[in-house]
Amino acid sequence: MKHSKSIPNRGLRVADQIQRDLSEIIARELRDPRVGLVTLTSVEVTPDYAHAKIYFSTLTSDTAAAVEGLNHAAGMLRNHLFKRLHIHTVPTLHFLHDTSLERGADLSRLIDEANATRAKE
Repeated sequence: MKHSKSIPNRGLRVADQIQRDLSEIIARELRDPRVGLVTLTSVEVTPDYAHAKIYFSTLTSDTAAAVEGLNHAAGMLRNHLFKRLHIHTVPTLHFLHDTSLERGADLSRLIDEANATRAKE
């Protein structure tokens, strides 16, 4: 695919646009109660734009239901993206729960505990 090589960082810009558009589409169009309030944290697009991994976080504790609801709606979301994006291939969407926020909170808690233990000594 010669065209994508000529435009620097095109993949990153397409991923950012997908993230912005999907956030809006999910908020306005998706009526699946399993999904609830989700925040898209990042999007990774394959070099050929055939697939996109969409990472999200949610405030609800039932992340499995949110993953299931988003992946169930992936076709509808892709159709909405097709109407908005001006690229030849709109990727197949794969939704994954982003655990980095929970891992960060756990690490922060461990650091706080270690510092509290050290302060007592």
